[in-house]
Amino acid sequence: MTSEKYPELVSRFLKYVAVDTQSDETATTVPSSPKEVAFLADLAAELQAIGLENVRTMADGYVFAELASNVDDDSVPTIGFIAHVDTADFNGANVRPQIIENYDGQATIPLGDSGYELNPDDFPSLKKYAGHTLITTDGTTLLGADDKAGVAEIITAAQYLIAHPEIKHGPLRFAFGPDEEIGIGADHFDTAAFGADFAYTVDGGPAGELEWETFSAAGATVTIQGRNVHPGTAKDTMINAIQVAFDFHAQLPDHDRPEHTAGREGFWHVMQVSGNPEAAELRYIVRDHDRATFEARKQRLLDIAEQFNQSFGETRVTVTLKDQYYNMGEILKDDMRSVDLAEKAMQELGITPLIEPVRGGTDGSKITFLGLPTPNLFAGGENMHGRFEYVSTTTMAQATDTILKIIALAQQ
Repeated sequence: MTSEKYPELVSRFLKYVAVDTQSDETATTVPSSPKEVAFLADLAAELQAIGLENVRTMADGYVFAELASNVDDDSVPTIGFIAHVDTADFNGANVRPQIIENYDGQATIPLGDSGYELNPDDFPSLKKYAGHTLITTDGTTLLGADDKAGVAEIITAAQYLIAHPEIKHGPLRFAFGPDEEIGIGADHFDTAAFGADFAYTVDGGPAGELEWETFSAAGATVTIQGRNVHPGTAKDTMINAIQVAFDFHAQLPDHDRPEHTAGREGFWHVMQVSGNPEAAELRYIVRDHDRATFEARKQRLLDIAEQFNQSFGETRVTVTLKDQYYNMGEILKDDMRSVDLAEKAMQELGITPLIEPVRGGTDGSKITFLGLPTPNLFAGGENMHGRFEYVSTTTMAQATDTILKIIALAQQ
């Protein structure tokens, strides 16, 4: 299907993943990395070359492009499609993909000479791809299907429409942006300039994923000021900041960790512990689908700190919280046009919609709260953010089909 209907889809994807575009969490610029700036500039040139209109780079690094309607009906909604170009915090340099033709759904796939492998016993998702062509890593890098598969699918769909003007469609908007993986890319997304009635991020996983609920998310930093003295004379004097950090973490429920939760269950996830007896720091991410429970999780950290400080008789534990994004379902539940349209498109294509709350977030979370309803569509990636990442070329073609079907149904 891929080579016949979309002959450039796979080659486009392979071209994109060969470029290192990892975002930089330590940077103070947006985009966070010159690598992203250069890639987005090349992408803008490609969009112009295939015939998209009004291609421009926005102040936040996003590249916008348009395709005018070819129907005489002002009631047809303007639909947007959005993807991010940066990759996650795993080696993304010198990506050397492997192509596994006609995978049998059972064999173990060696990842180059790295010593790593994709084994169906460890990754049961492989079993559903019998007969597919898979693109994997060589074991030394991630692949970058998150979200260069989405980028390739959106641009291939746009190119297909331009090459087939007989296909009727309303006004379309396209956006490609930086820094999704570090949570800041869509902070200043210009919804007014984008000009869509609703949009989709194409940033999901396996075929059929349609996500309109996400976690609400915050980051938390717990700083602890200890009092370090000689351990031989430490009784009733030392306050070991590392031990206080351990004691602080022990106040959180054992169950509410990522490794013990699923579905709509939220968690506290300790990401980093650092320090010495004089000073220590804990870094958490806080996640929950329910806003009240989310707020209660943040308050729990503040309450633990207050409890500790009362026992010390002074402030030695400080919690700093920063909200990152909120559950877009809070907004989308009141306007389900985009979700219903995508669900119908998949059904007409024979793709079973998989509608589940995301145990994470997308740029669509922030963009939705900026006033543009933006659920998330599948792009095809599996095992994302690491060396075991892979994607099916059939699923990539299905994602492209879904984009085109949504566009077709919207003007009927």
